[in-house]
Amino acid sequence: MLTFFRRHLAWKLFLSYVIVVLVGVVVLATTTSFSVPAAFERHMAGMSAMMPGMMVNSHSMEMELFANYRASVTEALSLAVITALIAAVVASYFISRQVVNPLLTMMNLSHRIAEGEYKERLTISRDLSQMDELDQLVLSFNQMADKLEKTETMRRQLIGDVAHELRTPLAAIKGYIEGLIDGVIPAEGNTYQRIHDEINRLQRLVDDLQELSQVESGAFHLKPELVSLSDLIDTIKNIFVPQFDQKNIQFQIQIEPDLPPVLIDKDRILQVLTNLIGNALQYTPSGGKVTVQISKQRSEILISVSDTGIGISPEHLPFIFNRFYRTDKSRARSSGGSGIGLTIAQALVKAHHGRIWAESGGEGKGSTFYFTLPIPKKGL
Repeated sequence: MLTFFRRHLAWKLFLSYVIVVLVGVVVLATTTSFSVPAAFERHMAGMSAMMPGMMVNSHSMEMELFANYRASVTEALSLAVITALIAAVVASYFISRQVVNPLLTMMNLSHRIAEGEYKERLTISRDLSQMDELDQLVLSFNQMADKLEKTETMRRQLIGDVAHELRTPLAAIKGYIEGLIDGVIPAEGNTYQRIHDEINRLQRLVDDLQELSQVESGAFHLKPELVSLSDLIDTIKNIFVPQFDQKNIQFQIQIEPDLPPVLIDKDRILQVLTNLIGNALQYTPSGGKVTVQISKQRSEILISVSDTGIGISPEHLPFIFNRFYRTDKSRARSSGGSGIGLTIAQALVKAHHGRIWAESGGEGKGSTFYFTLPIPKKGL
């Protein structure tokens, strides 16, 4: 019997209410037993003062009156206790069910979520300002279910995207090999170069996926050092100036003078800048312009990469940092990269306690990517 009560919360609550009521009854009965004689003495003293000629002073009469008085008090008290106990038991049962029913619903829903059903949610009938602790628990449970559903959706999408990304170069390689076997494609250097390019694309995708897994799980370690932003820009110039000249795109760098050094992992921030500037170079037509600006904004360094390229539609802006998200679904991977560079860049900026976002006036109006780096406090 004790095990049954231990295993069911409703009965635990019900039993706790009953115990509280029983303790109250015992305290009430004990208090009454001690207070009745004194009350009777005061009653008799009052009657003697009011009716001195009519009171009988015999001890037996007084004892009989006391017995009748005590019996009357006990009868009234017993009736009151029984009525209160019944009312308390009924109230305890309904109150305990009110507390336990949402928990039982939550337990059943958690079992369905564990089985892969993420759509159902618990209902909250009160306003946010009127919620109690149980309502807050329900709200937290719904938020957890939302995050689990989003995580599961992203997991399924990632599996599908990875399969699609791998399938494209593998199909090309298989086609070339079958063509070589059948003699349809000539066994010459150009054919082998195409196969080599597809294998390189596969290798880049696998490397990007491995790096994405590391940065999103926090399995990589930053190597922070104080870096001058001027030195960072010199490195960027050496990498990109020849490429911009070759494509006939104007490349401008505007850096605010006397900027303080930043505590960063230089290689990781170079990776972020290389990704953003490389995208701007790729999606800006010949004759366009790409501008890198670096300035101080309060306690942060703000870095922006602006271009006059194809732009980004407003409906795409919230999703461009998602894995494999592409504003142009028809664009080939060979010209558009693996689709996870911005995801990696976002993770790296966040690892430096910065922020990253994008703005665009729409298609054909160019775009601007911003990210911030905190300025180290003096003495560090």
